[in-house]
Amino acid sequence: MHILHLIRYKNILLIILVQLLIRFALFEPFHIDVKLDTLHFFLLILTTICIAAAGNIINDIYDIETDTINKPDKMIVGKLISEQAAFNLFLALNIIGVGLGFYLSHSIEKSPFFTIFVLISATLYIYASFLKHRPLIGNIVISVLVAMSILIVGIFDLIPAITEVNQSTQITFFKILVDYAVFAFLINLVRELIKDIEDVNGDYNAKMNTLPIAIGRDRARYVAFFISLMPILAVIYYIVTYLYKQQIAIGYFLIFVLGPLLYSSIKIYNATTKKQYHHISTGYKVIMLLGMLSLLLYPFILK
Repeated sequence: MHILHLIRYKNILLIILVQLLIRFALFEPFHIDVKLDTLHFFLLILTTICIAAAGNIINDIYDIETDTINKPDKMIVGKLISEQAAFNLFLALNIIGVGLGFYLSHSIEKSPFFTIFVLISATLYIYASFLKHRPLIGNIVISVLVAMSILIVGIFDLIPAITEVNQSTQITFFKILVDYAVFAFLINLVRELIKDIEDVNGDYNAKMNTLPIAIGRDRARYVAFFISLMPILAVIYYIVTYLYKQQIAIGYFLIFVLGPLLYSSIKIYNATTKKQYHHISTGYKVIMLLGMLSLLLYPFILK
């Protein structure tokens, strides 16, 4: 169980769920041409979660000092698992993930795609060791990597299967993935800012320079509030532009996506305590899940 918590198993399960939804709720019902067979698709999932899990581990290793203050009851590295054991697991997962990425890239005859996994793995390490301490830059980088867990399916499954005949359809579905990746990016960016505000005391003592430390907690809260409006506007645009004839989809997005987004933005604007920021952070994780579950609606939206 300690290892499951170390790799952030809930986040890992969300990645698995989203990639499965893309393949089996979005691609298959419309008989979209894909490059990966079922076995290789599951290898793509395994590759993604190995690298993501490794990133979570190295992040915890570098956060030992701040976690001692911010969440001493939830510490794993240095308390329940030794730092050396955690680092060994980090290396093992990276080797497996990058190795599988190398195999997958060659199996679809797109060898240069292998560099994507190398860059993601390297960026996760750089984020944990350096970028996380930089105001906003670290938040943006990790949010881009979250978005990549969605785009990677299109890169390996859709793009290599493009032909002159199916090009228009393939591009249309890749654009859908881009929309969801942008949504994931914005939601995660707000959540990262909220977590920085929540953890400001431990980060300050560890001499980190996150956004709330650089500009103050209140100003950082206003930045988070402003960014939280972006997914709201994006969802409204999406509903008005693409879903105006789909009552079921409109109802879902209004109740389960737009409503929680509005609630969370109001909470950000009025938040003052660590407990309130934690509540908001948890809320955005739920919003991410609800947003991704909307992929189940596409057989109705595009019928």
